[in-house]
Amino acid sequence: MKRHLIAAVLLGIALFAPAAVAAVQPPRLDFEAPPRFASTAARLRAAVPSQLGSLMRLTGLGDPGSPIRVVLAPEGSPEAGLAPRWVVGYALGDQGLIVLLPERVPSYPDSSLDDVLLNETAHVLVARAAGGRPLPRWFQEGMAMIAGRSWGLDDRTRLTLALLVDRPVSLAALDGQFTRGQAEVNRAYSVAGSFVRDMLDRYGPGVAPAILAGVARGLSFEDAFFAATGTSLASAEDSFWSRQTFWYRWVPVLTSSVTLWLLITLLALWAIRHRRRRDAAQRRIWEEEEEARERERLRLAAAAALEAPGPDGWVN
Repeated sequence: MKRHLIAAVLLGIALFAPAAVAAVQPPRLDFEAPPRFASTAARLRAAVPSQLGSLMRLTGLGDPGSPIRVVLAPEGSPEAGLAPRWVVGYALGDQGLIVLLPERVPSYPDSSLDDVLLNETAHVLVARAAGGRPLPRWFQEGMAMIAGRSWGLDDRTRLTLALLVDRPVSLAALDGQFTRGQAEVNRAYSVAGSFVRDMLDRYGPGVAPAILAGVARGLSFEDAFFAATGTSLASAEDSFWSRQTFWYRWVPVLTSSVTLWLLITLLALWAIRHRRRRDAAQRRIWEEEEEARERERLRLAAAAALEAPGPDGWVN
């Protein structure tokens, strides 16, 4: 009974959370960068703050807390040495610190340094919304993936490929994949992002703030999830995997505009190849006809030469 009462209270909070944080003050980002990264810091300072409001709504925070330090570090620095070569940025949520490595090339799930900054800012705000209490790694990464970006074809395709390469992995085991190689980490990102996106689609945008508020109030993550959704995390996970059927995974990919243009391109290439083969065959026919005419001309010329009278008037 107590569990259901908590669920009702937090679901009520979830319904009003988006409206309540609509006009809140976004977090302040304090940039620290060496002179060679000054222009990059200035661009990020101008471009990213306009998107921070969506992160506040995503986490349900009414107060962003103290300013977040954003350090742009060069290769060879102690900050860069703490991250694998393919990592472009990381956050220390308890310290309100973000480290960006501009000399590295962003990779999935981020397409630019702006995405990396939004991703890591979400990590800090998620940690603050949870009151600094522990959260599953998959939930943190899934929330950060959603921050400031839409769920697109690339994500759906990666999830499909992940399921083709490997069998479904439990959320509990998913956390361990984030500490492995880049391929395993990318698969973990695709599953985590897909599950969190599915959670938001099924239960509404207020579910994430409700979960984080429950954790901040001292509930375990599993209890906070149940209180916010009315279903257990295990049941939600089973439902998620049961819906990853062929049609659920492939129809969005097969019916996308990208697939349409790919088919058009393949048809065009096939038509070009077919036309070239037909033209080559026609050229061979023309060449054979020309050779036949030339042989006939030479035969007639030879016959005429044999029938022509010689100097003495006799026919050869």
